[in-house]
Amino acid sequence: MGHLNLPISKRSPRQWRLLDLVSAAFFAIVFIFLLLIFTPLGDSMAASGRQALLLSTSDPGQRHRLAALVELGTQPVTVEACSADSVDHMPCEDPRRNSQLSREMNFYRERHCPLPDDTPLCLVPPPKGYGIPVPWPESLHKVWHSNMPHDKLAERKGHQGWMKLEGPYFIFPGGGTMFPEGAVPYIEKLGQYIPISGGIIRTALDMGCGVASFGGYLLAEDILTVSFAPRDSHKSQIQFALERGIPAFVAMLGTRRLPFPGFSFDLVHCSRCLVPFTAYNATYFLEVDRLLRPGGYLVISGPPVRWANQDKEWDDLQAVARSLCYEIIVVEGSTAIWKKPLGDSCLPNQNEFGLELCDESDDPSYAWYYKLKKCVSRTSTVKGELDLGTIPKWPSRLTKVPSRAAQMKNGIDVYEADTRRWLRRIAYYKNSLNIKLGTPAIRNVMDMNAFFGGFAAAIKSDPVWVMNVVPARKPPTLAVIYDRGLIGVYHDWCEPFSTYPRTYDLIHVAGIESLIKDQGKNRCSLVDLMVEMDRILRPQGTVVVRDSPEVIDKVGRIARAIKWTAIIHEKEPESQGREKILVATKKFWKLPSASH
Repeated sequence: MGHLNLPISKRSPRQWRLLDLVSAAFFAIVFIFLLLIFTPLGDSMAASGRQALLLSTSDPGQRHRLAALVELGTQPVTVEACSADSVDHMPCEDPRRNSQLSREMNFYRERHCPLPDDTPLCLVPPPKGYGIPVPWPESLHKVWHSNMPHDKLAERKGHQGWMKLEGPYFIFPGGGTMFPEGAVPYIEKLGQYIPISGGIIRTALDMGCGVASFGGYLLAEDILTVSFAPRDSHKSQIQFALERGIPAFVAMLGTRRLPFPGFSFDLVHCSRCLVPFTAYNATYFLEVDRLLRPGGYLVISGPPVRWANQDKEWDDLQAVARSLCYEIIVVEGSTAIWKKPLGDSCLPNQNEFGLELCDESDDPSYAWYYKLKKCVSRTSTVKGELDLGTIPKWPSRLTKVPSRAAQMKNGIDVYEADTRRWLRRIAYYKNSLNIKLGTPAIRNVMDMNAFFGGFAAAIKSDPVWVMNVVPARKPPTLAVIYDRGLIGVYHDWCEPFSTYPRTYDLIHVAGIESLIKDQGKNRCSLVDLMVEMDRILRPQGTVVVRDSPEVIDKVGRIARAIKWTAIIHEKEPESQGREKILVATKKFWKLPSASH
């Protein structure tokens, strides 16, 4: 009888191995699912996934949905840190993108902002080793190297007294290319020809300022200087100026007017700023003329003033100044000083540049994305006192109603009410909200919605300077701010601001939602605005926001998502209207060391 062979299974060994793998995978998936559902790991991974999505820019719709999720605050969403190479990120002055643009009239070095959909929604981190900045006034002379570890400027300009590396600090001896012996003796020399002391000169503009030692040392004379330079090959000159606690701003004199109102500066200074004043039919000189107050002073130190191989440029500069009836006060070495005439009486004169007065319809204070004009701005378009020597001296200039405010509807009453309101509010901020105004913790301050500058005027006795921002779509009150002896710029808060990360110790804004609305509709996202505020705020810096209770609740939700600690307060007892006040502090967080 034969044996009967019964197979154990109809499946081959290969089929059994495949079944084992499928079963193992199934049970692994079930185990992971249960792990995610019933353990904190699931919450952590989900949060990480949402955070990673917040960095995504490939799908604008997804970005909008996630920004909305942050604003709603219904889920524990946080905005993640940007990468380590973004520590100095300036969205509108990004050389990687702007280098592709036209070189004509330095167009590529002006502001060029990406759309929000083209930018990651993330928080700019501090550099490795960042420390709380050296307090004012010590910061005028030294700052932490680790806060801006950029040695190029010290290497290139150290012999001219700009700055040098010394242990853990950058040291600032106070020199400049045209004043290597220091800003103080240079200012004293200018004072022989210009009324530096005594309060006649209050507002100054320093073009191509380097590390802003000129403006820094003018502060001792109660002269408030806006120092500006582009983001250039030296990379960080404005960043160094701001770290020192000196008013400064990133800008380029290229194809557009600078974002300042007409006839606002008592002094314009250029120390080897290399602006080609007579190029393009003297367009750049005409822009300086628009900004300079009648009777104000223009100082140009360095080329082309009596400079080798620049005889023609120097002759042309003198000819342009003569054609506008500027009085030459002195030419000493390579420094020339002019005084601007009063009124429009000079033109139309015959001149070799064919310069003519602008149309009477031209407003010299329109200056937000406004193309430069090849005409002379009329002082007659502005009613009231403009002339240096006619307007009050500092500090009485701060409190007297400026004529440019008086020209507005109910201007005097509104101005005086605004002044009283802010004196009351600042007292409440200091006494009841414990905001550290008047202490070394706060030096660089921004008011994002400045109106007449009442907030800045109310803290004039504190050791601070204030960048007063007048939103471009609001009433153009920036000229009033300058007439008070304060400084500021025009800006649209649906775009990033022209400054480096970690600029300000305190950011103040009254009516934050009005900055992003137009005729009742949002033009941009409150989340994007607050992420930008975070970019320009220093670690452990303070934010004060005033708005309706509904808006403040929304701001509070976003604040949590961007790692601020926030407390909501009631308004001052004397104030009218429905307002609450949010006071927030930016946490001092750092990237994990592995990210570096």
